[in-house]
Parts: sequence; structure tokens; C-alpha cells
Amino acid sequence: MATHLPTGSEIDLRPLRPEQWDGWYDVLLRAFGGVPEPSEERELYRELTQFDRSLAAWDGDQCVGSAGAFRFGVTVPGGASVPAAGVTMVGVAATHRRRGILSSMMRRQLDDVRSWGEPLAVLTASEPAIYGRFGYGTGTLQLNADIDTSRVRLAVPDGTDAVRLRYAEPKDAVEACEAVYAALVPARPGMLARVRPGWERVGVLDPTDRRDGASPLQCVIAERDGAPVGYARYAVKPEWDVSGPQGTVVLHELAGLDPAAQAALWRFLFDIDLTTTLTVYGRPVDEAWQYQVSDIRRCRPRLKDALYVRLVDVGAALAARTYQAPVDVVLEVEDAFCPWNAGRWRLSGDPKGASCEPTRDTPDLALSVRELGSAYLGGVSLTALAAAGRVRELRPGALEEASVGFASAVAPWMPHGF
Repeated sequence: MATHLPTGSEIDLRPLRPEQWDGWYDVLLRAFGGVPEPSEERELYRELTQFDRSLAAWDGDQCVGSAGAFRFGVTVPGGASVPAAGVTMVGVAATHRRRGILSSMMRRQLDDVRSWGEPLAVLTASEPAIYGRFGYGTGTLQLNADIDTSRVRLAVPDGTDAVRLRYAEPKDAVEACEAVYAALVPARPGMLARVRPGWERVGVLDPTDRRDGASPLQCVIAERDGAPVGYARYAVKPEWDVSGPQGTVVLHELAGLDPAAQAALWRFLFDIDLTTTLTVYGRPVDEAWQYQVSDIRRCRPRLKDALYVRLVDVGAALAARTYQAPVDVVLEVEDAFCPWNAGRWRLSGDPKGASCEPTRDTPDLALSVRELGSAYLGGVSLTALAAAGRVRELRPGALEEASVGFASAVAPWMPHGF
């Protein structure tokens, strides 16, 4: 279909066809700097691309924009997996900026997501300022750290010594690692159920030109009574100076089914010979190792925004999760970009379930769909958003009631990008 943009130009938005993929993907790579990807990585993302869920913007026969939407399930408070569109591969040619192409793709995409019956859209933002105007709110944070393992000690819980570790070739251990990952998906909001084959191979991509002097990807499997209970994927970057070895362990991924399994893996990473630093990216903000270390300052922890959440269907999304305390509030929702969400919704929920229906009752809280996206997974407090002027309390007590109800006992976490 041809889309007439505010500038008066005409851009054709249509689903991507397989024979157009290479040119479409090249537009995306150029938008992100133009660095070619290794052939293995490029071919895997071609395999993962869902053509009927991917948009191409055309100016005549020239591809000038791209946007895709992977199919995921996102764990929400209460443990349910909610169908979600993982927005990805979004780019516009620099020659075609300020013509409304991105807005047109976002408009078409959210209409499509609604038609697919998926209540949520999620994304990782290369530039956070872009997506707020389309209703996406910061839903999860992640923890990065550079741990001085030459000076920081780790205190582990009882049972850690009963966990056995073994080395494994990363590609040979994919099945065992995926079983552990799948078992953890229902336990934490924000976890992604990878409903399409191929995602299990993303974690073992290991292009030589991206190692930055580090070793090839390595893997250890944690076992108890011969059964896998955890794994870690990492690399080692050797370095030396006049005082001796100063190597760095770079953690790519770690998962454990219980505290002892997790601790055994962290202890292993702390103790790798000839290294003095453990660098970790994208970890849960409430992960236990922070409370097991002898000196958190020497871990240099820092936070970063991670998953952005957009409620495509407010009623279905809010009814799909549970609430850790009883809540019965009327929400006045603003949503100019998806007007079917705008209006008043009565949310009634507790730890057993919830309902959310349109209503004409007097509103208790007023907020935009962006704030609902931030609060949805339980990691961003409605009270904090109100303090920032983003939520208005219209009935005394409603803010505290809703804020307590929306919270999650464990911090939401995005386990990997997409």
C-alpha cells in the first residue's frame, strides 16, 4: 500500500519478500554504521526473519526503511507467558530522514500487532529518545559490572560444593543450556520464551572479529546428580603487565536453576587462573552475587535501560498478569498513537488473576500508555512515576494501592537482545 507522508512524498510500505531480504538488511546495516556482519550471523538472522511480520519502505525501487517483529512470549508477573511482538531491525536510510517514514512504519506495525492478537510490543532501543513518542516505556533495567576478582571474595550458600562443573563445547551443549533456560522462563517477568527455532543458536555465535583479543567462546555446565542445573558462556582476554597476569573474564551468559548452581558458576568465574577482572553485562538488577561479594564498590556496578514495553491492547495486557496485592482502580489512559486504548479502564486484580474492562466510572489515576508500559512488568514503581509528574492521583490512596499491586517480588529482566 502507498503511504502519503506529511511532506507530500509517497512511500510504499509492504511486507518483505524473501528475494528482497539482502537489500533490506543492507539498509539496516548501513543505518547502524555499515559494518558488515560475519556470514554465519547474517545467515542466522535471515533464517530468523519472519517475512510476513517484516516491513520494507520503498521509494520507487529503492528500499529506504526496515522494521521487523519477532514472535515471542514475555513472562509477566504471575508467571504467564503473554504473546508479544519483539520489534527489531528498525532503520531508515539517512537520505530519507524527516519524511515521516519511521512514524509510518511504527503506525503500520502496531496496527499489525493488534491484528495478530498480541497484547504487547517490546524492543531494545538504540536511541531511547525515539520510542517514547510511540508509547514505549522503559520496562526493565540491567546491571553491568567490572569485578576486581583479585580483591573481591565470594561467599557461597550451603550446597554449592555439591554442584559439579564440566567444560563443554558451546555448540555441543546447546540442548542442555536450552533446557535450563526454558525452565527459568516462567520464574521472572521479562523473560522471553523463544517460540521460533533458531534462537538457541544466537547465544553461541562467536565471530572472530568481535572477540577484541579474547579467546573463543567457552562453556561450562553445572550438574547435580548428573543432570544439568546451570551453565555459563564466557571468554577470557589474557593480559600481562610488569606485575604479572591481569586477564579479564568476559561473561556472555549465565543461568542456574537454584542458588547453589548459580553460586558454583560465579565462584568458577571468579577463580579462573591468570585473571583479575570479571566483566558482566546485562544481568538482573537483583542478582544474588551482589550480596555475596566482600566489597560491592570494587565491583563497579552500574545500571542501564534494557527492555522497552508497549501495551498494544491495554485491557488484554493488564488482565494477563496478576497483582501481588488486591487492586481495584479506574485508569484514565492517554494513547494518541493507538486511540483504541484511550479512555477509562477498570482494573481489578489480585495474586490469583485480574480483569480489565472499559468503564465510565470516575477515574482514580491518570497516566499515558507509556507509563503503563514502564510499570507493567513490576520493575518501575507507579509512585516513582507520579513523583516525576507522569502519573496523577485522582482518588486519595489509589496511587499506593496500584503501586503495591503492580510491583513484582523479583526484578523483571530481559535475558538477551533481539
